[in-house]
Amino acid sequence: MHNGWSIFLWVVYPYVMLASFIIGNFVRFKYFHCSITAKSSEIFEKKKLMIGSITFHVGIILAFFGHCLGMLVPQSWTAFFGITEHMYHLYGSLMMGIPAGLLAFIGIAILTYRRMTVMRVFKTCDLNDIIIDWALLITIALGLSCTITGGFIDYNYRLTIGPWVRSLFTLHPQWQLMANVPLIYKVHILCGFAIFGYFPYTRLVHALTLPWQYIFRRYIVYRWRVNTSY
Repeated sequence: MHNGWSIFLWVVYPYVMLASFIIGNFVRFKYFHCSITAKSSEIFEKKKLMIGSITFHVGIILAFFGHCLGMLVPQSWTAFFGITEHMYHLYGSLMMGIPAGLLAFIGIAILTYRRMTVMRVFKTCDLNDIIIDWALLITIALGLSCTITGGFIDYNYRLTIGPWVRSLFTLHPQWQLMANVPLIYKVHILCGFAIFGYFPYTRLVHALTLPWQYIFRRYIVYRWRVNTSY
């Protein structure tokens, strides 16, 4: 029974959330493209929106790339380039991870506070907006707690969580690696996958609408009529 529950949490659940992310985004872009743009509430309140949005986006982008480095790059690769685990933990996790987490947490806290307390903003949002704001706030708080407590406990997530994440992408999930992972890390991971699965059905989908076509488009030649009447 214990193994069955572990397989569900660390094999079935992640694949279901990733499938929801991929299929949901495909359907959203294919059939509901006009609903992708996030509704702006700037007209109702601007100061908190500007501060919270900039802080959150800077922090979450840094945290995203930090997660990619920590989860997808094996420890042996960084060791090959002379980066010891102590150096990685000190400069990567503590000196970069904590500031990124704080920025993301402060930003989403400001945005959530704004949404819940500014009545004109609250009345124009829907249930999805409230759910995703609180989900992000809780998940980021858990992730920040993991980073901070990592400096006080003898635990190396690059030997357990990292290989487990990579095994999901190779379709050979090693769920046994998650057996002795601290609880706070497990809850953070489960919340993170929940956000991935819920992502296509929220306004977060606007994060995928970068104008890639402008990078590869051809040059546009503008012509105008020259006035020769003088």
